[in-house]
Amino acid sequence: MNSILNYESVRLDNDELVLLDQTKLPNEINILRLTDIKDIWQAIYKLQVRGAPAIGVAAAFGLYISAMKIESNDYDEFFNGVHEAKEYLNSARPTAVNLSWALNRMEKVISDNPDKNVSELKKLLKSEAIAIKSEDSEMCRKIGEHGLTLIKNGDGILTHCNAGQLATSKYGTALAPIHLGRERGMNFHVFCDETRPLLQGARLTAFELTADGVDTTLICDNMASQVMKNGWINAVFVGCDRVAANGDACNKIGTSGVAVLAKYYKIPFYVFTPTSTIDMSIENGDKIIIEQRPSNEVTETWYKKRMAPEDVKIYNPAFDVTDHELITAIITEHGIIRPPYSESLKKLF
Repeated sequence: MNSILNYESVRLDNDELVLLDQTKLPNEINILRLTDIKDIWQAIYKLQVRGAPAIGVAAAFGLYISAMKIESNDYDEFFNGVHEAKEYLNSARPTAVNLSWALNRMEKVISDNPDKNVSELKKLLKSEAIAIKSEDSEMCRKIGEHGLTLIKNGDGILTHCNAGQLATSKYGTALAPIHLGRERGMNFHVFCDETRPLLQGARLTAFELTADGVDTTLICDNMASQVMKNGWINAVFVGCDRVAANGDACNKIGTSGVAVLAKYYKIPFYVFTPTSTIDMSIENGDKIIIEQRPSNEVTETWYKKRMAPEDVKIYNPAFDVTDHELITAIITEHGIIRPPYSESLKKLF
């Protein structure tokens, strides 16, 4: 079978948004070709495309595709149509800042070029969307280069969720150092948290790492403490969906618990993120809106029959916020950012 690493998670082909459906992995390779904005919204909401960078790229392509369907040649009517599509796509998921970042960047192309006709604006939108994807690949490579300086051959690394190639255009963020290291003949032993309730670690991280020949062990989320206690973990690598100005980092639910454990066992805890995921307009993690997901993800998604009583209450936040005091360093394409983050992040921008 063709390696999963040979598939692009998101791309544009003949004005169609082409996605690798991540809800079907690892058992089925299903390629989606979308042109309707409602289908693109659903793909983002249903996690058929996921990972902050990949969501941003998909949204950029989606907005371009929507713009191509606007028939008016009037600048104001075209701008209003694009703005309406932007707001609609932005409502798909509230937490990952790359979604709004990419959509705002696309809209700015129009607002910055009021002298251009609609045909020219459509071409500019396509170029901008392609640039967003290309820049994402290069950012991930640079993040990987910086992250690789934090580990050595043979290290044990714990991951949570999936911040690899499946979540980006290439390499990933938190998994980028591992993929780059493999290209250079290095070996690591990676322990993947399964990451309940949607199992991105089990279905995705374990899948892409084994495809790259990485020595990979899948563990249940509540086993992280034990593998740390055993001395098998030299570093924790996680991705991120939004970083606040003080360094608080929002990532897949369960990340903050891993950070607390790492602090207790004196293991460095590293957050990998492109600068597009850093939101300097938010003072701290308390200001980040946490997406609430449907209850059936907990009770039914991975079971033949419902596994909980019908009348039980379900709390299903998609993310949690790791306090900046628990984070050893934040790795971006521009380098390794260290505490105090309120000062170092400000200098970065």
